[in-house]
Amino acid sequence: MNLLAQANGLFSGPIQDPVQVFLIIVAIMLVAPLAFERLKMPGLIGLILAGVLVGPHGLNILARDATIVLLGTVGLLFLMFLGGLETSLGDLRGSAGKTATFGLATFLLPMILGTGAMLAIGYSPLAAILVASCFASHTLVSLPILSRLGLMRSQSVTVTLGATLITNILALLVLAVVVRATSGELTLGFWLFLIPALIIYTAATLLGVPYLGRWFFRKFGHDENAEFVFVLATLFVVSVAADLIQIEPIVGAFLAGIALTPLIPQLSPLMNRLQFIGNTLFVPFFLISVGMLVDPLVLIRQPQSIMVALVMIAAELLSKFLAAYGVGKLFKFSFPNIMVMFGMSAAQAASTLAAITVAFDIELVDELTVNGTIAMILVSCILSPWITSRWGQQMQPEAGTSATGEAMGLLGDRVLVPVANPSTENNLLQLALILAKRGEGTVLPIHVIASVDEQIRQPALIQQQQLLETAETVAHAAVVQVETIGRVDDSIDKGIIRAAAEKRASLIICGWKGYSTYRENFFGGVLDNIVRLATVPVLITRFPEPLQNAQRIVLAATELETSPYEFEQAIVLAKTLSDELKAPLHLIQFVADPNRSRLDELNLDLIEEPVPVHRVHGNFSGKVSRFLDPGDLLLLTTGTRRIGQPVLGKAPEAVARRCPQNSIITLHFPRLL
Repeated sequence: MNLLAQANGLFSGPIQDPVQVFLIIVAIMLVAPLAFERLKMPGLIGLILAGVLVGPHGLNILARDATIVLLGTVGLLFLMFLGGLETSLGDLRGSAGKTATFGLATFLLPMILGTGAMLAIGYSPLAAILVASCFASHTLVSLPILSRLGLMRSQSVTVTLGATLITNILALLVLAVVVRATSGELTLGFWLFLIPALIIYTAATLLGVPYLGRWFFRKFGHDENAEFVFVLATLFVVSVAADLIQIEPIVGAFLAGIALTPLIPQLSPLMNRLQFIGNTLFVPFFLISVGMLVDPLVLIRQPQSIMVALVMIAAELLSKFLAAYGVGKLFKFSFPNIMVMFGMSAAQAASTLAAITVAFDIELVDELTVNGTIAMILVSCILSPWITSRWGQQMQPEAGTSATGEAMGLLGDRVLVPVANPSTENNLLQLALILAKRGEGTVLPIHVIASVDEQIRQPALIQQQQLLETAETVAHAAVVQVETIGRVDDSIDKGIIRAAAEKRASLIICGWKGYSTYRENFFGGVLDNIVRLATVPVLITRFPEPLQNAQRIVLAATELETSPYEFEQAIVLAKTLSDELKAPLHLIQFVADPNRSRLDELNLDLIEEPVPVHRVHGNFSGKVSRFLDPGDLLLLTTGTRRIGQPVLGKAPEAVARRCPQNSIITLHFPRLL
């Protein structure tokens, strides 16, 4: 009887049982995207329409209660945060002119056309301006599509992301001004508070969050759970701070993502966790909650709202298209890029609804406007992902990206990384994961137990198992293929070399303390023997700071010791680290003759953007050490070793002694190459 009563009550009122509510939401998240993707339509549309179907204006299966609103708001913040994480300040600076141009265009054109259209159908000036500001802002509901297509670093996408920040801030500023003007509170004190507060808030976020993040990752970077919670806490603290100074929290979420992007490598386990929980749970909640706002029958109940809705939809879509088309043509973007810019900027969602709700509460607009806004949200949220998916598939990858990826495959095919010291294992694994994932290869964590006899102590085997299990967990979290190697051998160096040969490793990554003893210089140590016997390239690394804290990648090349092949591989490695760590790349050329360099003839085509090149001569280690800033990661290539000298040559050790806080990666190639 209870089951029958529940079945009869399914369509008579919203379900209240939390387990059943969550079951329906999860079922929608699973079924709706898959069904619409089978129809060659973006899955996001399925989530929105499913929200309409089960919402209070559809079958009334679910109520848009406080829980749905809460999770939907978190999803919106996560959506903007993930967009910020995909956008570095370097990207924005590199396209600052284009970003500012599109940001102003996609704000001013909707404001002008929208105000004129609303005035033409009888709206008051203040009401027309406020409704037009809703056209100017937009929500990046199609962002997961671009992430799946691998287009987040495309210039047109970067320009649109930056423009979103500009146009949303301006639109919300218009909202605040209109509300104050309606209530008669538009005073000088309002301006004296808002503008300085906005400047201070933005500067504090973009400068303070990275500083605090580097300190936290340095102190607690070994705890992956603490890293994840710190990022979430940062997102909500910055969002709350935005609300306190009368700025929409979504702007704060986007700024938080931009501020944290240098600290979270694109291919790291932390980034994978954030994208997974956001795109799988919170963002779908937001899309479903948006669908639950829509009342499709309102056009039937109030026919006069059809005219208002059509005017709003036409003005919004036309103005957004003209902005994207005009700016795209100005900067010679291809038509698919232009359409992706239009698709990204066309969607209206929660921020638009929030603004129109505020206007309705102060009686500046009527119910017809609210209904028209909801219709506009429905149409734009359906068109935006479809347009973005349709033309995003026709976009070409950025120049150089695929070439770098193909070249990285040579080094990143099978990366062997010893895991012996828990305090240094994380950085070595992070580097191995970046290279293997970019090269679509496999990470080979190895732990060698050195035994000269047949007796192997149980604690050593337990420690080996624990280290390898930890490495395997980290690799799986980053969605990288992994094959652990537990080995017992005569010595650690022999075990590593033999495993590299047996497992067909393409690269070996080793840790380095930063100096060599006299005994190691003359008789050879573990690292000495690995470098001497390896038949594949070896990365010798020293990380006094977490890898993700790198602020610049500095490649120092010596013309007398660098062949064209070695220089090209060093460039590939440096460019890969620059992309994934979102750190600018600098090149130092050390030349014997300051008027001529053999490196001028070497291949720089793998670097798609201009890179600062600094030519030096004289004392190599001294010049490089003076060039380095705190937080720089130095990449060197080794020369020929002489007996009595450090395994890596004199330069790396000299730089390590002069700059103990700088991370150093030395790339060694076997002499047979």
